[in-house]
Amino acid sequence: MDEQRNLSEFQKRIGYKFKNEKLLYEALSHSSYANENKKLRNSNERLEFLGDSVLSIVVSDYIFEHFKHLPEGELTKLRASLVCEKALFEFSKKIDLGRYIFLGKGEELTGGRERASIVSDAMEAVIAAIYLDGGIEPARKHIMGFLPKDIDPSHSNTFHDYKTALQEVIQKNPEEKIEYFLKGEEGPDHDKRFTVQVLLNSNIIGTGVGRSKKSAEQNAAREALELMGLKDKL
Repeated sequence: MDEQRNLSEFQKRIGYKFKNEKLLYEALSHSSYANENKKLRNSNERLEFLGDSVLSIVVSDYIFEHFKHLPEGELTKLRASLVCEKALFEFSKKIDLGRYIFLGKGEELTGGRERASIVSDAMEAVIAAIYLDGGIEPARKHIMGFLPKDIDPSHSNTFHDYKTALQEVIQKNPEEKIEYFLKGEEGPDHDKRFTVQVLLNSNIIGTGVGRSKKSAEQNAAREALELMGLKDKL
């Protein structure tokens, strides 16, 4: 793989020229690739963390302004449907992101370029890289290029956001607090499994396993709702 050509092609693809290409290099570097290349210090995991927040604020700002009739709970569900792993994976196809991600040999051989968890994480990392390189407006422009032009709030429930559903239940009692704790991860880079616990006031109320931290959190929230007997929330 010609790294420089990869970076150059991708910048043309997204219509943004980086002042600091190291940010893009890191954003496109999966942990499996970083582990195999000693010269690369960081994978895209830290950028993914930041990109998640940038994506959330941009989408929140947009739907807040364009759907003034929706109450807070419906806005939350709509946002969740637009920033979830499934949505990001679909957005990524518009720029063929999977093709440009730097992967380790194991991930390459096992179809990592088509794995939703890997590609959606890289999508968030690229958003963070653009934000750090050029600020919020270039990041906003990049994100808005993917959002559907005909967003229909009535379709937001096609994605089951168990975390939001659980939060809505818990916040009825302001003194209650829920947290998500990463209990562990196992398996090779190309086949990771994350285990997450959801805690209510330090008490474990659900455990979930997934191929990404986000899916594990959703599964933990789902188990918590099931154990509470809240079938209507599932």
